[in-house]
Amino acid sequence: MTATAYAVADKTGGERRVTVAEEFLKQAAAECLRMKVLADRAIAQVSDHELHRAPDPEANSIAVLMQHVGGNLRGRFTDFLTTDGEKPDRDRDSEFVDQGLDRDGLLQVWEAGWGRFFTTVGELREADLLKTVTIRAEPHSVIRALERTVSHTSYHCGQIVFLCKAIGSGKWQTLSIPRGGSQQFNEQMRGRQA
Repeated sequence: MTATAYAVADKTGGERRVTVAEEFLKQAAAECLRMKVLADRAIAQVSDHELHRAPDPEANSIAVLMQHVGGNLRGRFTDFLTTDGEKPDRDRDSEFVDQGLDRDGLLQVWEAGWGRFFTTVGELREADLLKTVTIRAEPHSVIRALERTVSHTSYHCGQIVFLCKAIGSGKWQTLSIPRGGSQQFNEQMRGRQA
């Protein structure tokens, strides 16, 4: 059975033809990338010491969240279609204990997980989307597993951004539209459409 391709608008005002599956995979990856970029930009604004600071003893530090997201993505997306997403060599509980990694070590864990995710999603095809994968022995369609990942990573990237802004010692550089800047931003966006 051949998938139907639909015309969708592109950023240049033209059209491109895609299947629903292609668009879903593209948007899932794009949304995760958008969240990662926000977190990366926030992480760059805090000191090495601040990466390890937690607001209270029961809260996660930025470092712990980076360890967790990296470990989660590595586990879920290594041999994604053929093995359970909870890998035997993953120690999830240790991800929630600050391992004392320096910035480079944290970034290695963080980037390895994200790299595994983006590589795997880039290899998926329409025929894969309705396949069943397992996470902790619970069956998920590939679509559901990807939606779960978008939600999970967005949640933790939001926590990272919040923590960076709250505990960072430097002058915060906004990651989105600055306060009081909505009208100017909207005018710029409308000007691009003209």
